[in-house]
Amino acid sequence: MGRLKERFQAFVNNRWLVFVAAMWIQSCAGVGYIFGSISPVIKSSLNYNQRQLSKLGVAKDLGDSVGFLAGSLSDRLPLWGALLVGAFQNLIGYGWVWLIVTGRAPVLPLWAMCILIFVGNNGETYFNTAALVSCVQNFPKSRGPVVGILKGFAGLSGAILTQIYTMINFPDQASLIFMIAVGPAMVVIALMFIIRPVGGHRQVRPSDGLSFTFIYSVCLLLAAYLMGVMLLEDLVSVSHTLVTIFTVILFFLLITPIIVPIALSFSEEPRDPVEEVLLPKSEQQEAGKAEQSDQEHEVIFSEVEDEKPVEVDLLPASERQKRIAQLQAELFQAAAKGAVRVKRKRGPHRGEDFTLMQALIKADFWLIFFSLLLGSGSGLTVIDNLGQMSQSLGYDNTHIFVSMISIWNFLGRVGGGYFSEIIVRY
Repeated sequence: MGRLKERFQAFVNNRWLVFVAAMWIQSCAGVGYIFGSISPVIKSSLNYNQRQLSKLGVAKDLGDSVGFLAGSLSDRLPLWGALLVGAFQNLIGYGWVWLIVTGRAPVLPLWAMCILIFVGNNGETYFNTAALVSCVQNFPKSRGPVVGILKGFAGLSGAILTQIYTMINFPDQASLIFMIAVGPAMVVIALMFIIRPVGGHRQVRPSDGLSFTFIYSVCLLLAAYLMGVMLLEDLVSVSHTLVTIFTVILFFLLITPIIVPIALSFSEEPRDPVEEVLLPKSEQQEAGKAEQSDQEHEVIFSEVEDEKPVEVDLLPASERQKRIAQLQAELFQAAAKGAVRVKRKRGPHRGEDFTLMQALIKADFWLIFFSLLLGSGSGLTVIDNLGQMSQSLGYDNTHIFVSMISIWNFLGRVGGGYFSEIIVRY
């Protein structure tokens, strides 16, 4: 019984469980990508012209882009608190829009509608921040795949929500607004206490390669399945029973990644004695000692980057990892005995945590800022106006186009995370 309890505790504190829960949150968090499906009903029910609807689209994009408050609160609140704020904003913003569209609340001026759309979509920034911050801290050596997969699921959320909407078979199009107001909030509240940094290994574990391969396989299978289902439902008249079966299979594919933390928590994994030195102390230890241990480890890791021989980078990946692990262990033991004095770094290295002021003086920050500022507008323009574009071409069902662009958005982001990590390493 005690061993089972220990295994269950290992499962709850497993960083892969946090990653899978973050994937689930992201799979319903990209509500902004479904704007092309809800814009036609907003336009018709409120008698908006295209210019007024474009202003709502701009407000939606601003809500998705202004994440400074979410980032600031994530430093001052526990991550579950930031997720709760995001869920509340999503529910209030889109919930109020649904009440107006269905005639249950008085119609507000356009500027007030823009504020509601902004508030509702700004909740997405809290979901993204909490998921990415926790998982990047849990997987510091696999940031590319982690960020690519999580952002990919945010892009795929449009197709997932559309399929769920098709299964529920609401009587009117406005019910899609209700679903994106209530659905993400329910999922986030259910999972918000799982999303957090947990104790774990700072290096790449032997099981990480196989685990990421399994996750990538599920991602590709999920994208191919959704593409096939969407095309079948559009080209052939499908019964509601068959749509329900398709959606149940979709849920099964979304739940499948939970196999990874279960397998890792309930199976033994041998550890190298050198790696044991690098493991941070468990959460059961005193908070002060654990924090001091983490700081010592961070200094040791930074010292390794400064002191490691140049020829280490020329070794094969497995040998390089083993040599760096040995060097870290030697430095840690020497520093503990007082044989060497580990120098304090003046600032964080690339890939480590930065404060806002530290980031503002870095060229990398401004390069990323202007790249996003100048490069993301074209895709958002297509997403915002996809409903009107498809209607102008004679298509009544805009959901199929929203789903397809979500699926390819998903594949592009997952592929970008995968190949960026390969480029960085080699």
